[in-house]
Amino acid sequence: MMDKLIFGRYIPGDSFVHKLDPRVKLLASFYFIGIIFLANNWQSYLFLFAFTLFSIAMSKIKFKFFINGVKPLIWLILFTVILQVLFSRGGEVYFEWGILVVSSGGLKNGLFIFCRFVLIIFMSTLLTLTTAPLSLTDAIEYLLRPLKVIKFPVHEIALMLSIALRFVPTLMDETEKIMNAQRARGVDFGEGNVFQQMKSIVPLLVPLFVSSFNRAEELATAMEARGYQGGEGRTKYRLLKWELTDSTVIIAYAIVTVALVYLRS
Repeated sequence: MMDKLIFGRYIPGDSFVHKLDPRVKLLASFYFIGIIFLANNWQSYLFLFAFTLFSIAMSKIKFKFFINGVKPLIWLILFTVILQVLFSRGGEVYFEWGILVVSSGGLKNGLFIFCRFVLIIFMSTLLTLTTAPLSLTDAIEYLLRPLKVIKFPVHEIALMLSIALRFVPTLMDETEKIMNAQRARGVDFGEGNVFQQMKSIVPLLVPLFVSSFNRAEELATAMEARGYQGGEGRTKYRLLKWELTDSTVIIAYAIVTVALVYLRS
């Protein structure tokens, strides 16, 4: 359901993870996605899951929010896993029919792919749930600052990302309201064949697009009325400050990297 989607939502808190510098959280999330590919056995994946669950516990956010982050993508994950199982070879062969093969190596790779997806979603969800959209935008703008040398519109890109993240929950809530209104008029979104289900989505998309364009125009008018003229010469109300706790996170990820290298078979 739309109200269960948590992408772009921020849950205020005073946990260790909430208080971290957004730059360190953003860099740590991307770095984590990279070091996942160092894992190639059960020991290393169990270690990564333990580290991820520890990070979630440090955020003091209920685990159900992270499960809800996986649910919308579960069919994509399963589809990828099935492809990996059917087209990967290696180890003992259990079933073979033409180009389709089910082997011990394929099953192992499929389970590892599933673990990678879940770990990436958990860490991405942790980033968005513990970081306010405006703080995340400031971090992106700061990290992209070197691109100003080649006249890259860093501030404008960061602003667009901020607005997009800010309005994802709003659009989700509005979608749910439109779906309820259409259900009251007799539209059924889950019945019939594929074509009938696609046809039932049309009454949902049209008003959603119209309201989105209206909201964008109102936002642009409000920004112009307040004298917004881009990033040149603008000062910062929120100043990012690197603390000792941020350095401990860097050290922790260095230890995790060393551990993964050690656990590789």
